[in-house]
Amino acid sequence: MMDTWLGPTFCNTLPLSLSFPISARILSSSFSSSSSMATSSSHHHFHHHRRCYSNPNPPHPQPALLVFSGGTAFNGVVEELKNLTNRVAHVLPVSDDGGSTAEIVRVLGGPAVGDIRSRCLRLSDQSTVEALAVRNLLGHRLPLDSPQAKSEWYSIVEGDHLLWKDVSKPYRETIRAFLVYFQNQILRRAEEKFCFSNGSIGNFFFAGARIFFQSLDAAIFLFSRVSDIPPESLVLPVISTNDRLTLGCELWDGTIIRGQNEISHPTRGTIELIKKGSFSAPALPSRIKRVFYMSSEGKNLLHEVFPSVNAAVLEWLNNVDCIVYGMGSLFTSICPSLVLLQIGEIIYSRSCLKVLVLNGTWDRETNGFSASCFVTAITDALNRTYGEPSNRLQNLPNHYINTLLVPKDGEIPVDIDNLAAQGIFDVIVVDSLRDPKVGIIYDPSSLIGSLADLTHKYMKSQVMA
Repeated sequence: MMDTWLGPTFCNTLPLSLSFPISARILSSSFSSSSSMATSSSHHHFHHHRRCYSNPNPPHPQPALLVFSGGTAFNGVVEELKNLTNRVAHVLPVSDDGGSTAEIVRVLGGPAVGDIRSRCLRLSDQSTVEALAVRNLLGHRLPLDSPQAKSEWYSIVEGDHLLWKDVSKPYRETIRAFLVYFQNQILRRAEEKFCFSNGSIGNFFFAGARIFFQSLDAAIFLFSRVSDIPPESLVLPVISTNDRLTLGCELWDGTIIRGQNEISHPTRGTIELIKKGSFSAPALPSRIKRVFYMSSEGKNLLHEVFPSVNAAVLEWLNNVDCIVYGMGSLFTSICPSLVLLQIGEIIYSRSCLKVLVLNGTWDRETNGFSASCFVTAITDALNRTYGEPSNRLQNLPNHYINTLLVPKDGEIPVDIDNLAAQGIFDVIVVDSLRDPKVGIIYDPSSLIGSLADLTHKYMKSQVMA
């Protein structure tokens, strides 16, 4: 049943490009600074590797990574990732239409900036009192109560709010100028009656900068400098545009759903806090066949559009040591970046590490999936299997993914035989934590330790080659 819902699977082909043994190799990794002794468990037949990865004098240069992710799940390991490398391109979609992002897009148009703002804040400097003050200001959300939210917004935009306390005059004037510009744009569209409820100050700043410069890239550059992100770290929208982008999805029963939020976290048209980590939304009537972009007013497959990928993303893909498909909402956070023309072609052409970080729990989009189902969905997205026939590729799963990281005690079954049939033999079990709100998540140090081990081995092999 699972395979018929997902469409064709790759069951009969073994990889030509990988030289691993036929039986899948499962490694259970936990990293610590106190021990490098390897032990084994005869019951589970797992190898446990303990090693330190935060060497202050690494023998090799920092690895370069490109991470496909959304704005929530991967944020939990961004801080730990800095211990491995700052040379990271974070590629994020710009089609989120929930929360305060939705209100900005409704009134002012343009791409969604919420995921980009969220990642920028996670990467921002925290080393000084002022850096923390800027981070707190741009990370602040207004109250849910609409009159209270509007009142607090005016206090912030007028410069009277306590959030400005430790922000120096140059920073204050720069940030406030774009908040004032955002407010001016809102007033020009007074008939739309902008709702400030639960609004993100960082989103407002971002929107003001984007409209002022008429450039999403320029707004990201400004935000990165204001929040003092390491210059080697880049936050890249997968599509660099000033236009509104709408994500659609086609289910296996033929249903078309319009809007990212309606696919993953429907809120019944009311202003609600979106609980992206919880599995509380009603089930989809059928599994997801594919996601695609549609015109802002479109409602069916006739309104599909094909936006161009950000050239900077392609440049990074051609040069990184490791491509990571991060954990998060598979079809609404990861796949929107993968379905674009040229993405699959370049990933196929690379012989670098290609790592899928498997989710710890199911969500509305992936209920009942096994690990091989995730692999099939990513392969279908990169191959554009169910899209325009002239755009389709026919590459195998192991051309896109060669290593799978899975959280210990995760909810999603790791079906080793199906993964082996897909040509994926490196399956590494990573220590996990139980979050009371979302269930099993990765232990950040263990996850980044596993990536460190993989990238260091890869870079060493490249030097010796």
